[in-house]
Amino acid sequence: MSRSAHPAGPRHADVLPESRQSTGPDADLGRLDPAIWPATAQRVGGVLALGGRSVLDLVADHQTPALFLDEADMRQRAAGFVEAFAGADVFYAGKAFLCSAVARWLEQDGLGLDVCTGGELAVALRAGFPPARIAMHGNNKSVSELTRAVDAGVGRIVVDSFAEIDRLSAIAAAAGVRQPVLVRVTVGVEAHTHEFIATAHEDQKFGFSLAGGAAMDAATAIAALPSLELVGLHSHIGSQIFDMSGFGVAAERVVGLLGRIRDELGLELAEIDLGGGLGIAYVAGDAPQAPKDIAGALRAIVERECAALGLRAPRLSVEPGRAIVGPSAITVYEVGTIKAVELGGGAQRAFVSVDGGMSDNIRTALYDASYTCVLANRDSTAPPMLSRVVGKHCESGDIVVRDVWLPSDLTPGDLLAVAATGAYCHSMASNYNHVPRPPVVGVRDGISTVLVRRETEDDLLRLDMGLTEMSVRT
Repeated sequence: MSRSAHPAGPRHADVLPESRQSTGPDADLGRLDPAIWPATAQRVGGVLALGGRSVLDLVADHQTPALFLDEADMRQRAAGFVEAFAGADVFYAGKAFLCSAVARWLEQDGLGLDVCTGGELAVALRAGFPPARIAMHGNNKSVSELTRAVDAGVGRIVVDSFAEIDRLSAIAAAAGVRQPVLVRVTVGVEAHTHEFIATAHEDQKFGFSLAGGAAMDAATAIAALPSLELVGLHSHIGSQIFDMSGFGVAAERVVGLLGRIRDELGLELAEIDLGGGLGIAYVAGDAPQAPKDIAGALRAIVERECAALGLRAPRLSVEPGRAIVGPSAITVYEVGTIKAVELGGGAQRAFVSVDGGMSDNIRTALYDASYTCVLANRDSTAPPMLSRVVGKHCESGDIVVRDVWLPSDLTPGDLLAVAATGAYCHSMASNYNHVPRPPVVGVRDGISTVLVRRETEDDLLRLDMGLTEMSVRT
């Protein structure tokens, strides 16, 4: 099991990431591990193909860097969660990656959608996603965001603070509606993940503490407000999680609060949402669980705990994002320069610079994420060389793949493909060094479709008011 977490940091803050250098190269450097690569990824004449299209053709049409999203793979994964959680609700976590096309696919395939900002909500509404199937998160939702959500008829708002309870109740009262809400509960579970993304321990910004009594106080406050309807509880314990034991403890504690709410407030809540955070395979050895196994485990825990308290089992919700879109996309870069560096003892590392970097994938720099990378445009039988794939930005930490074995005949102009970049790469992309963000291109049945177009210099410069004023004056 990899010790890389969510945005793939170490299992927790006091555990250093494993070194890949001690692991020797694969006998076949171009091998595509089916646990890591999209379902349609294959080698055709030594060239990587996705969705029935060669990367050579894709790059000829769309240039590099670019993210290529296997539509069939993503939709198959989404359908797998819907099937596994039949009788429950599956909300796709839009923060992983969201655009109008993806929102439409999700709507067609029967999923709900989890948004956490006004911008994500705007994408969903503009795409025509049914508001009743939207859940809205966020620890600091503004008045305008909450107003838009209420006016649109968003099905669930997950409240995160007492200030938000007051804010939302006033907005709902003014709109003349009774807004369904869930209380986000901080259950005090350690999720074996990076400290930046383990979100259920007490010392963090999300939710109401269970141990400190704030969660019960929040439920009591909401129950007294006629403009809000308390329909359930929400918990999220972290991200890139392989071990189900954390979910088990969280479910037990959430169900315990359901029992207390029934006993003290006379309310038997109908829903619990156990969040997302399900892991995917980034490198060999990562072992994510199948949706049907996850669903079975969660149902068994909830049903057991409810039976012990004499509660009806509530409707279950989950929020996979990365687990649906993460493995479905790859990023293709062009090699620009290759620089050999002596490591001592006769060892060398090749710094392979590509035409993207931390502006399109900040996860390696931010979380010490690990990725799998291969030569994509041709086959090679050259001996392996220890490599570090780096970007073009003015930062020594601008690393895309920290340690990878690549063919020693790698040359400028070659194409590299990085697997499992569907989640959080484009979503967290920036314009650092004034680099335009790459496109996201859907590929299916040999046809490629631009889902999010490549940014241009004009896109960047149109926000510079000095230049705008200059053009107006001239």
